[in-house]
Amino acid sequence: MFARIRHRLLRMHSPRAWMAVGIAAAVLLLLLPISNGLIPAKSAFHLPDYLVPLLGKFLCFGLAALAMDLVWGFAGILSLGHGLFFALGGYAIGMYLMRSIEGEGVYRSTLPDFMVFLDWKTLPWYWRGFDHFPYALAAALLGPALLAFLFGYLAFRSKIKGVYFSIVTQALTYAAMLLFFQNAAGFGGNNGMTDFKRILGYSLQAPSTRLALFMASGLALLLSYLSCRYIITSKLGRVVTAIRDAELKSRFCGYESTHYKLFIWTFSAILCALAGALYVPQVGIINPSEMQPSNSIEMAIWVAVGGRGSLSGAVLGAWIINGGKSWLTAVFPSAWLYVLGTLFIVVTLFLPKGVAGAWATLTRRWGK
Repeated sequence: MFARIRHRLLRMHSPRAWMAVGIAAAVLLLLLPISNGLIPAKSAFHLPDYLVPLLGKFLCFGLAALAMDLVWGFAGILSLGHGLFFALGGYAIGMYLMRSIEGEGVYRSTLPDFMVFLDWKTLPWYWRGFDHFPYALAAALLGPALLAFLFGYLAFRSKIKGVYFSIVTQALTYAAMLLFFQNAAGFGGNNGMTDFKRILGYSLQAPSTRLALFMASGLALLLSYLSCRYIITSKLGRVVTAIRDAELKSRFCGYESTHYKLFIWTFSAILCALAGALYVPQVGIINPSEMQPSNSIEMAIWVAVGGRGSLSGAVLGAWIINGGKSWLTAVFPSAWLYVLGTLFIVVTLFLPKGVAGAWATLTRRWGK
């Protein structure tokens, strides 16, 4: 029996096996809210309503970790600015949610409440069109994609890489945060946007809407995982990995590294923006603090803990870190930052390949 179990564990290293595990996990996450709706509320097996958006947040964080691992683990580009793309996707959906309640705010105005409070007279031109969900969704994905493309083109063409690229991305995120903190920018200043009531006509407080957002997050994570898996196992992915390991040799072989890095960078930004767009309706608020550099650094920690270069490991790392954060901030609020710092040091020193790498090493040794 033990030999059979060991054989199955060894087979877990194959890409197909990891893909199967990812699909099974996603299906279970999608079935969880459906089955929970069929279980009586008084039952011990009924999932509390407050846990549904919390688990939905974890799915969004897993998607953001997937985006970070794609660009860092496989392309070797350490970004400390992915929090910007996450926040921009969230702001675009937040603008739609604010416009969907025009005339229902505290001031009963066609303008968002924060604009009335700041004595704005008309709606800014860049807010127009956000009363339509397709437009807002397109802006949530294409806006960050365009920014990432322009920034990446200039950076990669200038041969900026390594720690210098990381510093520049962090500076870009910090500059954007300072801009969004300004009341004159028209995004709510330091308070941001909140008091969302409905999406696509459905109340955000309704359990059915929360379940739908949870399922949308799970489906987005599943499709993104499969897309990333397809990319990294294709010829494009092999070239990107070769550029990561030996960029100069790859260029001598005729592969223009700028094009490949730019594609991976832009696609990663889209995934991160999608995570932010799904995150905001579930938490009910978006403000410039989502752009602070520490958020982007934390994304890198998720990937490092889970396992850089392992898509499933990156998602697992995001869940481990945020699960611990949710529990510790409720039990020991002042201890979380110390635990996070200690965890990162331990992983760096003793688990350089993260949880996924440790699991792979363990099963290999067991198989000998």
